Amino acid sequence: MRKGEKFVWNEEREKSFEELKQCLVSPPVLTLPFGSGGFQIYSDASKKGLGCVLMQHG
Repeated sequence: MRKGEKFVWNEEREKSFEELKQCLVSPPVLTLPFGSGGFQIYSDASKKGLGCVLMQHG
């Protein structure tokens, strides 16, 4: 999108959104922790966004 361009929610965007939702709830993306490995958090932030990842070692 370009600055000033009107956002239009169309069929293509709806399909992409549904695919994204399915990926986020399908294994192995979201799983319970296992084993005794420690955890590490990686994060980044700016004026435009925020991101964070929790990773388990082992």
